[in-house]
Amino acid sequence: MTKPALRPARPHFSSGPCAKRPGWNPENLSSAELARSHRSKPGKAKLGEAIERTRRVLGVPSDYRVGIVPASDTGAVEMALWSMLGPKPVDVLVWESFGKEWATDINKQLKLQDVRTLKAEYGELPDLTQVNPAHDIVFAWNGTTSGVRVPNGAWISDAREGLTICDATSAAFAQDLPWPKLDVVTFSWQKALGGEAAHGMLVLSPRAVARLESYQPAWPLPKIFRMTKDGKLIEGIFKGETINTPSMLCVEDYLDALKWAEEVGGLKALMARADENLHVIDRWLKASGWCDFLARDPKTRSNTSVCLKIVDPWFMEKDADGKAAAAKKVADLLDKEGVAFDIGAYRDAPPGLRIWAGATVENADMKALMPWLDWAWSQMKAS
Repeated sequence: MTKPALRPARPHFSSGPCAKRPGWNPENLSSAELARSHRSKPGKAKLGEAIERTRRVLGVPSDYRVGIVPASDTGAVEMALWSMLGPKPVDVLVWESFGKEWATDINKQLKLQDVRTLKAEYGELPDLTQVNPAHDIVFAWNGTTSGVRVPNGAWISDAREGLTICDATSAAFAQDLPWPKLDVVTFSWQKALGGEAAHGMLVLSPRAVARLESYQPAWPLPKIFRMTKDGKLIEGIFKGETINTPSMLCVEDYLDALKWAEEVGGLKALMARADENLHVIDRWLKASGWCDFLARDPKTRSNTSVCLKIVDPWFMEKDADGKAAAAKKVADLLDKEGVAFDIGAYRDAPPGLRIWAGATVENADMKALMPWLDWAWSQMKAS
């Protein structure tokens, strides 16, 4: 197969850090409050603006708190787990790598005794009907390393007694999050809006705040996990008074991405852009014959971290090492050609490909990539 004539204008299909928004330029960050304290009046204004723009774009209810926290989405999830879990039994849902990490923290680090791990293999969801509304629930809305997402929030009881703690890092800004069903929501800047890394977002419902103010964990909490003082929520965290020093350059970059999101039409437009990219992949898969979605149920297929499995009979005859080597070679060929960077499957996932389809990826670039996937596969098989 000859090389396709058309190349993606931007070969950035990594699932994190993700593609910058279309038209991004370093000059867009010229108004960043560099060499200024984040506690200065201009610094706090920028951080406050980031919080309020996040609320506006995502449609976060006015009585939910939105805060900027350290250590990306991981830091935000850990803050919630270590600060809130303990008073109720816990159901943790696992169907990909990060859910597995949260289950490890809950079972082996926090050492909670009354924990159920509801597990499914890559490509599937656990049985959501087994979730107990009397328990706290910990889950990822969108499995970044499996490409499997929950289809909706109908399985979460409106009369639940426990909290829902939702890792939404590859769902926010691309999928519709039902806020009344969610008590803790976390995500990072480097995912769906293509911001810079190391900063997390933590969104708390009034029920989550009540838990924080009424419950004191039996274990010590490091400074970057503490959200209360003398039994009351530290409200400053949710007004831009960050726990530690953020990068004001990264803050400016996040603001730039949020402004772009508003300019293109807000959340509905972002979701539509991601859906259109997913449709391109879907149409290609129906014609390719050698590749398929890892997510078996169309209702659970991610429109951001699209994970693909190789189903060519030639590939299926290989052992595990042979499959891993073949999938890696496809990704390496595309990287070498400069048409797709970082699209190998996650290290713990089945061998295959993972293509970011979020809103910051242009649909024309996604269309241009598809013939290159066929070219790389033909080259790999011929080698």
